[in-house]
Amino acid sequence: MVDTTHTQQAQGQPLQFYETEEHHPQTGTMLGFWLYLMSDCLIFASLFATYGVLGRSYAGGPTGAELFDLPLVAMNTALLLLSSITYGFAMLEMQKNRVRGTIGWLLITGLFGIGFLSLELYEFAHLIHEGAGPQTSAFLTSFFALVGTHGLHVFFGIVWLVTLCFQLRKHGLIPENKRRVACLSMFWHFLDVVWIGVFTFVYLMGVLV
Repeated sequence: MVDTTHTQQAQGQPLQFYETEEHHPQTGTMLGFWLYLMSDCLIFASLFATYGVLGRSYAGGPTGAELFDLPLVAMNTALLLLSSITYGFAMLEMQKNRVRGTIGWLLITGLFGIGFLSLELYEFAHLIHEGAGPQTSAFLTSFFALVGTHGLHVFFGIVWLVTLCFQLRKHGLIPENKRRVACLSMFWHFLDVVWIGVFTFVYLMGVLV
């Protein structure tokens, strides 16, 4: 590269400065978030595999058929699936550039998420009260690890959702916020897919088998 600064000074020409923009690919954030979701898939795959190995190790303690309240879990599943639908409405409002509508549907999604977490915490408290805590057997250890990890993801998703609502209210639907809404959408739907696996593999098979 030729340095023209000294040449311009020698010739008595005014110095010229050029502004350069930072090169950041628009798809970089989305690609990075997909990579994060893939790493999360590995975490849940490991937890599912652990439960698959230890799910029948009751150590003389209660079994899933004795502990699981299937109607309660079905209600919890409905809350999470409804939250996925309401998030879809938020995405539609965002595409129409309606800030208030986007925030409103995101808040409704958060309320469904809080309802899901409340029922899950109630289930955990009830199991521990009945003497079926994670230390009781390998089955319950793997159960609490899998379901609890999913619950933590939902909790952090709600925190992210509330933070995003404040950002939308302050800055509106700027490109950065639209990208954040899209990333949270992928995260939220990913949690729904994982929960369907939990409901089928843990609860349904635990009660019916």
